[in-house]
Amino acid sequence: MIHYVSHFLKEFDLTTEQFAVLYRLREEEGINQKELAQRSAKDQPSMTRILDTLAKKGFIEKTLSEQDRRAYIITLSPKGREWIEQAIPVEAQAVADILEGISPEKLAFLREILLEINENINRKTTD
Repeated sequence: MIHYVSHFLKEFDLTTEQFAVLYRLREEEGINQKELAQRSAKDQPSMTRILDTLAKKGFIEKTLSEQDRRAYIITLSPKGREWIEQAIPVEAQAVADILEGISPEKLAFLREILLEINENINRKTTD
């Protein structure tokens, strides 16, 4: 699935990981790197690598937090905002292609199972 979607995101110079981070920023800008990592289910080193790449591409801006000088506040740049708005329908169509012919009931069941698996992982990693 990731490979298929990646094929369509190449025209935007984005990987699926980068797309996910930009998408999260579109939902809530001005959050710190730690919060963004948690909301994107990425570890800190991975998030740092993704953000550095997005900054080099001009998609995001990183500014030091006024509350915590060790933290960066991440926002979309105008280019990043434009890019994510153009990429969202392309990504959505790729996902729709993948899910074509699968009933809503089956998709709901799959989602339920995946959520349970995620809960198990969270429970095991926080014990």
